[in-house]
Amino acid sequence: MALQVQAQKVGVVLSGGGAKGLAHIGTLKALEENHIPIDYITGTSMGGIVGAMYAAGYSPSQMEKIALSADFQDWVNGRYKSDYSYYFQKTSPNASVLTAKLSIDTSLRLSFRSNLINDIPLNFALMELFSQASAISKDNFDQLFVPYRCMVSDVLSQQSITVGNGNLAEAVRATMTVPLIYRPIKLNDKYVFDGGIYNNFPADVMKKEFNPDFIIGANVSSKTFNEYPKNDDRLLNRFLVYMFLAKSDSTLVGENGTYIQPDLTNFSSTNFVPVAELIKRGYDATMAEMESIKSKIARRVSTQELLTKRMDFNQRKPDMIFSNVVVSGVNSQQKKYIERLFKSDQTTFNLTDIKRGYYKLVADETFETVYPKISYNPPTDSYTFEIVARPKKSFKIDFGGNISSRPISNVYLGLQYNYLNRKAYTFGANFYSGRFYESAQVSGRVDYPSGLPLFLATELTYNHWNYYNTSQIFIENPHPTYVEQGDRKIDLKLGMPLNRNARITLIGSFINNNDSYSPTNTFQVGDVLDRTVFNGLRTSVLFEQNSLNRKQYADRGHSFFFSVNFTTGKENYTPGNIFRSNTSFTRSLEIERTFREWFHLKLSDEHYFFHTKHYTLGYLVEGVISSQPLYFNYYSTLLAAPAFYPLQDSRSLFLEKFRATSYAAGGLKNVFNIKRNLDLRLEAYLFLPYKEFEQTGLQEVKYAKAFRRWHYAGTAGLVYHTPVGPISLSYNLYDDPAKRNGVLLHLGYLIYNKRSLE
Repeated sequence: MALQVQAQKVGVVLSGGGAKGLAHIGTLKALEENHIPIDYITGTSMGGIVGAMYAAGYSPSQMEKIALSADFQDWVNGRYKSDYSYYFQKTSPNASVLTAKLSIDTSLRLSFRSNLINDIPLNFALMELFSQASAISKDNFDQLFVPYRCMVSDVLSQQSITVGNGNLAEAVRATMTVPLIYRPIKLNDKYVFDGGIYNNFPADVMKKEFNPDFIIGANVSSKTFNEYPKNDDRLLNRFLVYMFLAKSDSTLVGENGTYIQPDLTNFSSTNFVPVAELIKRGYDATMAEMESIKSKIARRVSTQELLTKRMDFNQRKPDMIFSNVVVSGVNSQQKKYIERLFKSDQTTFNLTDIKRGYYKLVADETFETVYPKISYNPPTDSYTFEIVARPKKSFKIDFGGNISSRPISNVYLGLQYNYLNRKAYTFGANFYSGRFYESAQVSGRVDYPSGLPLFLATELTYNHWNYYNTSQIFIENPHPTYVEQGDRKIDLKLGMPLNRNARITLIGSFINNNDSYSPTNTFQVGDVLDRTVFNGLRTSVLFEQNSLNRKQYADRGHSFFFSVNFTTGKENYTPGNIFRSNTSFTRSLEIERTFREWFHLKLSDEHYFFHTKHYTLGYLVEGVISSQPLYFNYYSTLLAAPAFYPLQDSRSLFLEKFRATSYAAGGLKNVFNIKRNLDLRLEAYLFLPYKEFEQTGLQEVKYAKAFRRWHYAGTAGLVYHTPVGPISLSYNLYDDPAKRNGVLLHLGYLIYNKRSLE
């Protein structure tokens, strides 16, 4: 009997349960602190991840540190770290909220993205966490720090599969693949999903595979309720969890076992934010059963014994040195394209080199799927990095726009065609249509995956803005703005990266601007507006850096923009009958033509630099220095001048006091996170023109004294971030006679194509 006690083996079973599975870390922590042996582990879903980390040689304290890190939140939410966003590959932001992909075949099948969370950062993280342990075990889970099994589900055959060998990172990725949330992966030639679908509490597998003397089972799943939920919203939000996780049976641990179920009633399976509290709940629940566990398990493992064993295991892990990059899933030309992204003069790669190439590749919109794998080669004591890539479906269709309480609502349609050979080709078109704004843009781009990546691109853009149509719907605007602008631009671009989230672009442009306006800001039926047409050429050098977490209403990251521009062209002015009837101007049909040229420097910096749990502080500063001359009259000068757009609706307003040839501007952004996805934003800005424009007489224009007056703008509003774009309700205030204040409610993105002189 004494020999049996000394030989007593203990198995730990960890259930699935989404974010609640973080409580398992607390269970393992409590067991180790009390010297309870852990000889085997089986787990499903999040329990499979926690169990795999323990089996891979991570201590509970190391696991807790990883779970509390910002990196962990990025993994589970599908966010990239800013250092790896690779902004060089990004296209200009647009108003898209929904994407569909069209494959070219005889049926022209239309498909929507099937997974809700981007798995790109998670896939690499799992590979990084588990590949070394998999190398030691030679892909045999019995040879890990403790023997381990996880569960996956083959939904086609409706079978639960026990995984006990193979690539550990892939096994972990498979056991947590919740349908519709993450895309499935192929394991042993089968597409598999979350193991919790058919076996969410693998105590039976523990008995069958290891037959321990004692089982400690920890369950965090809330599959069933003692009382049916009265809150319909709560019930509907958790349907996926109920559908895809099998019930956890507490009796499976048997007589020689202890069942632990932390109180996680008020926690969500999808909310990974309260990590520390979840771990504590698991720890407290295990400690509550500790006396019972100790009474049934006589064997103990000392801290030193466990430390020595773990250290010995981890010291045998081969260093992450890579000797080869292998590409599969693409044709030979596409393979060469990918391999050049990892090209290096060195014979080996370290993990940083691999990560840089991986994120460079996933940032490329040419690919639908990029899945990383690592295999260990004992003869060379090095790893092979394998990329399983699948080019995107040829056509992508974007839908979007915004619905607003002001007449600035519009619809957005984007089309994109991708073709990959030795170079990547992208052709696109987008269209905006609304009462206030219309636009069409056609573009083409070629990416060269050389040692210094380059792209060549061309864009043809047409914009039309009608400020008169932005009068209020329910309250008639007593002072409407009679301004209508159209611009056309043809761009030729050459771009290259400076680092992973910055690029420099050289642009040559042909510009045609056509502005119509009333010189007296009045209009009657039959009136003809004055018109100014500018035809010219523009050369620009742009430096851009962007790691903002959202394309509108960001609260993390940094965006920096600096441009140097030279513009030359001819201004053509044609007076309308309003001007002719109010002056002695008799040459009614004569066009005034004047040659113009100027330099223009612009700097813009937006940065969210201070963060607490529920508060973020950021700033926006902007400055312009320009030698742009005065145009023929007051309104034509205003319309061509650089403008500051501080608030979300600024581009939909013709703000006379926020335009100047040269200016400095800036302000603070206060973001209060009220609850998940709901923010209160308070923003305030100042605008200081170097010399304001002054109107003299009917149409003449001159400069005012330098730095004579500054102007302010501010907003206070709520923003709720939804999967189809933000919903915002705000009060906006401007120090401008055209638009003093107003309330704006909108759903979607207030984003437009760039203007010709921006």
